[in-house]
Amino acid sequence: MSDTDTHKIIVAIDGFSSCGKSTFAKRIAARLGYVFIDTGAMYRAVTLYALEHGAIRSGEVDERQVVALLDRIDISFRFNPARGASDIYVNGTPVEERIRTIEVSECVSRVSAIPEVRRKLVAMQQAAGSARGVVMDGRDIGTVVFPDAELKIFMTADPAVRARRRYDELRAKGDDVSLDEIERNVRSRDRADMSRAVSPLRRADDAIELDNSHMSVDEQMEWFMNEYRRATAAR
Repeated sequence: MSDTDTHKIIVAIDGFSSCGKSTFAKRIAARLGYVFIDTGAMYRAVTLYALEHGAIRSGEVDERQVVALLDRIDISFRFNPARGASDIYVNGTPVEERIRTIEVSECVSRVSAIPEVRRKLVAMQQAAGSARGVVMDGRDIGTVVFPDAELKIFMTADPAVRARRRYDELRAKGDDVSLDEIERNVRSRDRADMSRAVSPLRRADDAIELDNSHMSVDEQMEWFMNEYRRATAAR
């Protein structure tokens, strides 16, 4: 019997920023033939839209203005054959590259802490995963979005390692950033994610921790498939 000859489940991947959750989740989805939903990209898309429409100025988030913009934001995903993954669109416009800038990174934790933003996006995420056969990554998938997910993984890694990964990613895209700036942003986002009033980042009681500080993507996949087989065998 193959890895995918079992009943489809929900794989919920939570954890700190810049742990490689999206890369990990994409590979899992491709291996299992599941749908991948990048919830972090959804919050970044709202943040980008708020930046471009004056709801964030000089790093200050105007929550009322962000909430007022929500009904004007339509978020969708479309498969990009060149990348072998889905790109995110806002109102029909591709924004995959623009949501990854340091400007968006510095504001996304505050935008994602706004209750109305979380309610809107959580409802979208729950609707997308209702049929099972989904891999979803974010900050509160196993605790809020899908507390009944059959397999929950909580990813973590040393902040310095995460900063270096993010730095290499941005430099490869031609962004002029410093490693110190990135590490400060990583640590700041950790504090913001764990201390926010609405859906703070935390490990679900039944989540399995994966510290990938010194693991390759292939090693992570081998670890995952062992956990996946255990989860599906228990059904």
